[in-house]
Amino acid sequence: MSGPIRVLVVDDSAFARKVVREVLSADARIEVVGIARDGLEALEKVGELQPDVVTLDLVMPHLDGLGVLRALKQENVPRVVVVSFGDAQSEIGLEALRLGAVALVHKPTNLAVDRLYDLRAELVQAVLEAAVGRPPGRAEVAAPLAPLTSPGGARCQLVVVGASTGGPQALTRLLTALPGNLPVPVAVVLHIPIGFTEPFARRLDQDCALEVREAEEGLALSPGRIVIARAGVHLTVRNPGLRAHLDVKPLEPSHRPSVDVLFRSAAEALGGQVLGVVLTGMGDDGLAGSRAIVDAGGAVLAEAESSCVVYGMPRAVAEAGLAKEQVRIGEMAAAVVRNL
Repeated sequence: MSGPIRVLVVDDSAFARKVVREVLSADARIEVVGIARDGLEALEKVGELQPDVVTLDLVMPHLDGLGVLRALKQENVPRVVVVSFGDAQSEIGLEALRLGAVALVHKPTNLAVDRLYDLRAELVQAVLEAAVGRPPGRAEVAAPLAPLTSPGGARCQLVVVGASTGGPQALTRLLTALPGNLPVPVAVVLHIPIGFTEPFARRLDQDCALEVREAEEGLALSPGRIVIARAGVHLTVRNPGLRAHLDVKPLEPSHRPSVDVLFRSAAEALGGQVLGVVLTGMGDDGLAGSRAIVDAGGAVLAEAESSCVVYGMPRAVAEAGLAKEQVRIGEMAAAVVRNL
C-alpha cells in the first residue's frame, strides 16, 4: 500500500474501542480512520470511510458482527479481523471466519487495562496480515471425492497440512472434499487462537466424510482420521505406532503449534512416506519442514497464489523449489489423492 493501513474499529465497549484505537495508532503503518459502536453504524462507516481493514466485535446491539459480515458485499470490501472473547464465543467466531473474516484475535475475558494491552502485538500483526491479503470467499462444504477404487495402494503413509491466515476457509474446502476411504491419516496445524481448535474440529467432523478430532496425547493417527493440532501446543508424530505427541517445546518457533515442527517430525518418523500440503498464510512457517520432507524423499504441494488469502507460506515453499505442484484450493483434494 502507498500509505498507512486505514482501519475502522467496531466495538460496543467504549473502553475496548479506546484500547484498540490506541494500540493500532501507536504503529506508524496503521491509521485509525474511525470508530463504530454497533453493527449498523459499522456498515455506515464502511460506506463512508472505505477502510482497508475493520476490527470487529461480534456481540453488539442492533446488528451483531455476523450480521455485519453477511451485509458486506463480497467485492471491494474491507478485510475483517474479529476481536472476540475466546471459549464463550468460539462457535460464532468460527462462523465469522466462514462468512469471510480473515483472522481472529482473542480478547481477554478480563477487561482490565493490562490484559487488553496484551493484545498489542497480536492485533497489530493481524491487521498487517489482513491488509496484504484478499478477502476470502465464504467457506463452502464440498461434496467429497468419489471413494478410491484401490485405497490400500498408497505409497504415502501420512498427509501433513499447514495453514495460517485464511486457513479455516481453505482447510474446510480441502478436508470436506477428501474421500471417505482415504487410506492414510491427516495431521493439521492451523494458526488460530486458543479455544477455537476443538469447536473447529467438531464442526469439520460434521461436514467431512472422514473423522476429525482435536489432537490428544497418544491419539492414534489412523487411516480415515484427521487430527487438528491444539492451539498453543506443538503436534508431532511418533513411531512406532504412528501416534500424536503434544508438547510446548521447542520454544523457538514464533507459532505454537508450528507447521515446521509437525512436518519435521513426520519426515523423521516416516522418511519419504509423507505428503506435505502448505496452504494460505503469512510468513514462512512450513518452509524448513517442507525441506525436511523433500530431503527425506517425500513430496510437498503448495496452494496456488490465485486462491490464497495471503500468498506467504506457499510462496516461500514454491520459491525454494520444494513444491511438486502449486494447486488452487478447489483442486487440492484431488491433488492430494493423486500424490498418495
